[in-house]
Amino acid sequence: MDLPDIARKLGLSESKQVVRKAAELRRMSDLQFDSSSAGIGEICKAVICLEIAANMYQVLFDRQIAIRLSGMSEKAYIRSFNVMQNGIGVKNTLDIRELAIQFGCVRLIPIVKKDLSLYRERFIASLPASRRASADFTRPVFTAAGFYLCAKKHKLKVDKNKLIELAGASEDEFSSVSTSMKDLCHDVFGVTKEKKDPKLVKGNRDLLDAFPENRQPEEGGYSSDEGKDLSAYKKRKREENHKYEEWKSTVVESNKQSKEKVAVKKTKQAQLNFFKRGAGTEVGV
Repeated sequence: MDLPDIARKLGLSESKQVVRKAAELRRMSDLQFDSSSAGIGEICKAVICLEIAANMYQVLFDRQIAIRLSGMSEKAYIRSFNVMQNGIGVKNTLDIRELAIQFGCVRLIPIVKKDLSLYRERFIASLPASRRASADFTRPVFTAAGFYLCAKKHKLKVDKNKLIELAGASEDEFSSVSTSMKDLCHDVFGVTKEKKDPKLVKGNRDLLDAFPENRQPEEGGYSSDEGKDLSAYKKRKREENHKYEEWKSTVVESNKQSKEKVAVKKTKQAQLNFFKRGAGTEVGV
């Protein structure tokens, strides 16, 4: 299956510039990147080149169809995509203005820029000094997550799945970055009343350069999975245990009182008198 055929199956046959760019990227990968050593087959390589090209020209790309065509699992495809993109030295970028035009949210442009700047400041402040200089926020997942949260904050509808595809990220990574933004910058990204002190937020130091499943909780930085709040979980379990202990003590006390009442009561047994007929008793006829 050649590149034009794959482009047609992905709905990109009309985007001539995308197909030409993908062909150029494929030739570049043949020269600069050993895809076979990374376990990336020729069809998968062509699909990835088309996705990278589509991202460059801000053309929507159906990743689910791409994964099926590649013959790989979603995780394997995403890993291969990132490995190959880094291998040929191509960095995917998202432009806030272009996103705003595409999703019809032009008034969000200055808001997203301001809020992302605040997030970068607070995130860098949470890192150990040794890591601050190497912090890199150019990955498109940060722009996509910030844009999505700002739209949600201002009650504007945008397609989250399309944003994830444009960013070339996984749902887990997008969720992790979104949660980090809400925790560190609740005042600009949050939509609920819950607020966390940035100084108390601890997490994973590798949010900037690794996928969530590969990170380990160590010093500095912040990352967490959306919907997982361990402190709230522990608090709820304590409350449940406390209620159970109260119920248990009530039942035990009730049973104890019932036994005491039963012990006090004495059951009376009716006496049966059997009259023994004497030997000299006459029986009248």
